[in-house]
Amino acid sequence: MADQFDLECRDVVKKFDAFTAVDSVSLTIPKGSFFSILGPSGCGKTTLLRMLAGFQTPTSGDILIKGSSVLGVPPNRRPVNMVFQHLALFPMMNVSENVAYGLKRRGADRATIEKKVSDTLARVGLPDSGPKQISQLSGGQKQRIAIARCLVLEPAVLLLDEPLGALDLKLREHMKVELKQLQHEIGTTFVYITHDQSEALVMSDQVAVMNAGRFEQVGAPQDLYYNPHTAFVAGFVGESNRWKGTVGMTHDDHIVINLPTGGAVLASRKTHPTLAEGQPVDVFVRPEAIAIDGQGETDNAIAAKVDNVLFNGAASSVQVRDKATGHEMTVALPQTGAFANLKSGDLVNLTWGAEQTRCFVAAENQEATA
Repeated sequence: MADQFDLECRDVVKKFDAFTAVDSVSLTIPKGSFFSILGPSGCGKTTLLRMLAGFQTPTSGDILIKGSSVLGVPPNRRPVNMVFQHLALFPMMNVSENVAYGLKRRGADRATIEKKVSDTLARVGLPDSGPKQISQLSGGQKQRIAIARCLVLEPAVLLLDEPLGALDLKLREHMKVELKQLQHEIGTTFVYITHDQSEALVMSDQVAVMNAGRFEQVGAPQDLYYNPHTAFVAGFVGESNRWKGTVGMTHDDHIVINLPTGGAVLASRKTHPTLAEGQPVDVFVRPEAIAIDGQGETDNAIAAKVDNVLFNGAASSVQVRDKATGHEMTVALPQTGAFANLKSGDLVNLTWGAEQTRCFVAAENQEATA
């Protein structure tokens, strides 16, 4: 089984004195996959990446690359390489010299260096850029050269530490597609660190959502979005409307969640089979799950008043307020259709199906009930 995975972590812990930065993390990353570790600043994701690279040593646990433990193996002897956020290209060297740097440090002969540099530049789509200076490259080209400098050493795993963070928004959006396509073409396993959920969802085959040193959930992007296992994942991945509530009456097909401000929402019994009457819960509903004026499922219905309509390209975010409770909500609204011209002050009826309501026991560990 080990040969199916390029990288494994087994109960990896990293402590700094009394502070636990990484807490019993285990993962397996299949060959040739794009794996992202997503989480807020300070959650431990960069510390984990540095342990994979060999820059830090785990307090306990094991790290395996291609089935062999790399504990005690220095960074320059591990079959991994890293692309840093600020790329760290050498401005005094041209493109070919940057890409060749690691090979020269390894003592490769000139013919080998020239061939590998040429082949690698072709792999990243910049075959004629060798003589160029780094200052002549665009932001996206610099990203590709930074990756080429790593790939030329033929690592089993390429580690990427928020490499799009320094780019402007338009280039960052473009590079998401570029990186995913590049990874697919070259087949090298990518482990990508980010706090940006959009980057993780767009590019990744698998995503690990990290919080306070632990993995809350690991899965495909669609699974994280539509079937979050914890309240943290539901709130961190994508946008959600959120309530505090208490489980009221339970029926064969649905559960009533009573809200402290008055009123209630319905959740599917099938999705939440273990919820019991009296439990405090966190309730989540995606903005795009809510329809305006009865155009969708009607298990839940709320009369609301529009506060603001925020234009956002293909869709608008409509901020509304529940007329009965004053609770604020957000609804995703396409720019075309009967309600494209909503404005502040309009009265609307909001509806959604019980299966679109997600509930999690409001406990300290945020354990999922689904």
